[in-house]
Amino acid sequence: MLLQNLRDIVGNENVSDSTSDKLCYSCDASQEKGMPDYIVRPETADEISEIVKLAANENMPIVTRGAGSGLAGGAVPLRGGIVLDMSRMNNILDIDIDNLQVTLQPGVVHTKLNEALKPYGFFFPPDPGSTKMCTIGGLIANNGSGMRSVKYGTTSRYVLDLEVVLADGSIIRTGSRTLKTASGYDLTSLMVGSEGTLGVMTEVVLRIHPLPRTRLVILLTFESASKAGEAVVRTLSSGVIPSACEILDNTTINALKAYDPSLDLPESGDMLMMEVDGNEGAVKDAAHTVEEVCKDIAVDIRAASTEEESEKLWAARRVVGAAITRLDPKRNRVYVGEDVGVPIKHIPEMIEHVHSISREVGMPIMIYGHIGDGNLHTGMSIDMLNDDEWEKLFRIADMIYQKTIELGGTVSAEHGIGSARGKYMKAEHSTSMPVMAAIKKALDPQGIMNPGKLGLEDF
Repeated sequence: MLLQNLRDIVGNENVSDSTSDKLCYSCDASQEKGMPDYIVRPETADEISEIVKLAANENMPIVTRGAGSGLAGGAVPLRGGIVLDMSRMNNILDIDIDNLQVTLQPGVVHTKLNEALKPYGFFFPPDPGSTKMCTIGGLIANNGSGMRSVKYGTTSRYVLDLEVVLADGSIIRTGSRTLKTASGYDLTSLMVGSEGTLGVMTEVVLRIHPLPRTRLVILLTFESASKAGEAVVRTLSSGVIPSACEILDNTTINALKAYDPSLDLPESGDMLMMEVDGNEGAVKDAAHTVEEVCKDIAVDIRAASTEEESEKLWAARRVVGAAITRLDPKRNRVYVGEDVGVPIKHIPEMIEHVHSISREVGMPIMIYGHIGDGNLHTGMSIDMLNDDEWEKLFRIADMIYQKTIELGGTVSAEHGIGSARGKYMKAEHSTSMPVMAAIKKALDPQGIMNPGKLGLEDF
């Protein structure tokens, strides 16, 4: 009966319970797995409202899925239930330049949004490495950010209003189309980063930003990654706020050179890719300041010679996760990454700690990421058929997370908690987890919205 009811709402062709389809929706880009009962592809908020009401009557989980590119199991149906595939809700509804905003559906792919905004001279600043895959809904659900968050901030800064279907099927608006509001509880911010545990986003209003007139990429090479971390602290302390500041350690550089030998990357050492933007004069002044404050600790400092070289370097940075597999071409190896954030002054210490873990465990660890705001990614390539390497991987991850919390950091700076990192939430949020659990209980008393995520069920 439930299957037929779902078909009545969205049409036969938009519902599936075949084993092959369910397998395709049983995982994301993490190692978490869970088999759904049904896959449903809605097209409107009203359809989602009716689906959620059915699920509530059956006490059946609802898991919202964008592109499935998440790295923490956030879109994995751990308890079965209905997976809402949001790919049909992929329309940009209104580009309102006069009011500096855009209205769209959550299934819009990130790069498609910026392609649509570019002719107007505007862009949506959060810049994830997965821009060609991830959806705006997924980005909001995890409060993702990416490479230009140093200057422009994370996704939460740009979400003005959301249309959300709650766990009882009711439809609400959370915010305002004004650029700021002090009216009532900030329900929009509550939904950002909630990973589908409080409701289903069906429409989004985002603030947009004018494109900078000039961008310049500065490449700085260092003897060690910890020296690169020191350079970041010096740069920010000098008053220069780069639009992007990425670290590529030597292991990462070797992986990228194996991926694309034409890249002009250093033979040894670790590298920062630092981008400054704005008007031409301000960009030149910022680049000069960076050189002055870093010249005594850098092995080499140079600017990308052309816009084409800059774009090529950024394109290479986006495929770092895949490039690590080039270091060992075994077919059964897989990229596995972590996503921690630490206070900026602790960056050098955190980098050295990761190196010590690598030496202790005997597994190469690639360090890269958005070092300008303290967000470090660590990547390892493991043999999936080797139990010992799985054990090493989990041991490494635990040591990284524990040190991060010790330094006052966060176990996820942009990828989300999902089911993969839930066990660390109590340590990071010792006093506030009961409050989060109370909010969850108030908005979703049956616990049907993406259960098993954010570590909430331990409270």
